[in-house]
Amino acid sequence: MPYAASHQPQPPTRDAVDALPGTTVLEFGTPWCPHCLRAQPFIEHALKDEETTHIKVEDGPGQRLGRSYKVKLWPTLVVLKNGQEVARVVRPTSQAEVDEALGAAQD
Repeated sequence: MPYAASHQPQPPTRDAVDALPGTTVLEFGTPWCPHCLRAQPFIEHALKDEETTHIKVEDGPGQRLGRSYKVKLWPTLVVLKNGQEVARVVRPTSQAEVDEALGAAQD
């Protein structure tokens, strides 16, 4: 499942995320966040040829999944390998930042 253009209507549970096999990118943000919108081309480009699961989670106050990852700023990309966090990038402003975070899952 490559780049996901829209947020999931219902976020997965933390238990479901922890059980995901392979590489997963959790993207926390909102559809109206200017920082999120600015980062989309970088995220889409990084994921276009990847066999990576991309889960776009609409975050906000009281959202359990975001709080469990201690997300404070949007967008926050959490890169997981078999359910374990291997990298994180907060408010990426370049392609290199996103590529570097995804590269951590390849090691």
